[in-house]
Amino acid sequence: MALKTKVKEFREKAGLKQSELAELVHARRETIVHLENGRYNPSLKLAMDIAKVFHTSVEELFEFTES
Repeated sequence: MALKTKVKEFREKAGLKQSELAELVHARRETIVHLENGRYNPSLKLAMDIAKVFHTSVEELFEFTES
């Protein structure tokens, strides 16, 4: 299974830089970069924190797909 993410899409719609999102969720910018590129699976807490920033659900931001 592969994790598909819409974090970049939501971040760009909100007009946030990667560093700004990272600061809001208490993560490193590099974490956001890897997350957006599909090279990092977030913890449940991080996923929930990101969803809260965008006023959406974790399921809207992340989904597992068959690879």
